[in-house]
Amino acid sequence: MLNTIGVIGLGVMGSNIAINMANKGEQVAVYNYTRDLTDLLVEKLDGQSITPYYETQDFVQSLATPRKVFVMVTAGKAIDSVIGSLIPYLQVGDVIMDGGNSHYEDTERRFDELKSKGIGYLGIGISGGEVGALEGPSIMPGGDKDVYEKAAPILTKIAAQVNNAPCCAYMGPKGAGHFIKMVHNGIEYADMQLIAEAYTFLRERLHLSVHEISDIFETWNQGELKSYLIEITAEILRKKDEVTGLPLIDVILDKAGQKGTGKWTSIQAIDNGIPASIITESLFARYISALKEERVHAQSILTGPKYEQPQLDTNEWIDYIRQALYMGKVCAYAQGFTQYKMTSELFGWELPLKDIALIFRGGCIIRAEFLNVISEAYRAEPNLANLLISPYFAEKVIDYQMGLRKVVCEGINSGISFPCLSASLTYFDSYRKGISNANLLQAQRDYFGAHTYERNDLAGVFHTNWN
Repeated sequence: MLNTIGVIGLGVMGSNIAINMANKGEQVAVYNYTRDLTDLLVEKLDGQSITPYYETQDFVQSLATPRKVFVMVTAGKAIDSVIGSLIPYLQVGDVIMDGGNSHYEDTERRFDELKSKGIGYLGIGISGGEVGALEGPSIMPGGDKDVYEKAAPILTKIAAQVNNAPCCAYMGPKGAGHFIKMVHNGIEYADMQLIAEAYTFLRERLHLSVHEISDIFETWNQGELKSYLIEITAEILRKKDEVTGLPLIDVILDKAGQKGTGKWTSIQAIDNGIPASIITESLFARYISALKEERVHAQSILTGPKYEQPQLDTNEWIDYIRQALYMGKVCAYAQGFTQYKMTSELFGWELPLKDIALIFRGGCIIRAEFLNVISEAYRAEPNLANLLISPYFAEKVIDYQMGLRKVVCEGINSGISFPCLSASLTYFDSYRKGISNANLLQAQRDYFGAHTYERNDLAGVFHTNWN
């Protein structure tokens, strides 16, 4: 009996995807460049229909046509190497799926190269980490629609399910799937940093214990802030270090890593004139966290503000922080979905914004309660310019803005760094202004560079001899 799908790359994610497929009734062939990971997977199997192969040709020939190969290797040259090893054994109509975090422009190049050979190529964003890969991730496929249809029965089956609907839908042509995942990761960066800033205010300004803050996050997770990241933050803050007995959070070095997708999100936004300031500030926050030794030295030289901190009503300010965090999250998602919308228009992708929100609801790192509301906003108004002006979120941010203003002002006065909360407030205030100070910027540009300007009362382009 031929296998229905093959998985190449048997690290944690690839192994779990293969087991997920087998658990859902697929006959799965697996192959890894080095034999050790293949053998490790075989040892873990408990009756699943997974067959290991140790030669690429044997692996490919074990697959039913049209052959479907799911590649789960490190993004970059490794993907090209795997594709190169597969091509001699594939036929017209076969399908390669890249489930790694490939840059969408690399995906577009591979798409064109393989299409010229008659081989289908899907760039597939996968979100959910190792648990999601095993139990059901959020899946974002991009490529030709007819190629997606060949793989859809398997992809929708292994995806997370919410209200009996799979968290998997066709995203768009060529590199659209990996683009969706890239911006998803940018939103994830911003969301994580916003939560960290709320935690910092609770601890440093309200002087609450880690256990008390954990209780607060647990409470927040029962309401409109309900999300995976809020849930795991409460769990993280409860964890004790087995060595010292201290909260584990207090013995983790404050240097944050990143794998590049957040950076790609910011670069793509900058290259195309898309405002993604909150996402970009979250990236810079990680960069400055990496300067640990410099920060420790600077602490002995640079002092904070001489500010006589007023006594704050704890319960009142906990709610201000809740409002600030909610509003920051809405602004971050608004920037991410604006990046989807503007890029879709730029490339003619017709990205399904309402469906993107829906497939983020399950198995996904940024899954959150208000994704249903985001989907409904785009369902009601497909060409919605920005989530901030949808009726539901407009009412929320207008109501919650004072909470964000109070927290940002009090935090800054107290010397707390708020890169994303303050960027959220700046974004909101900039977006809600019909008249900005950009007229002065344009006048300056015309003064020193004769870049010209438009007038708000006359048609045409103008230049002034300022001297």
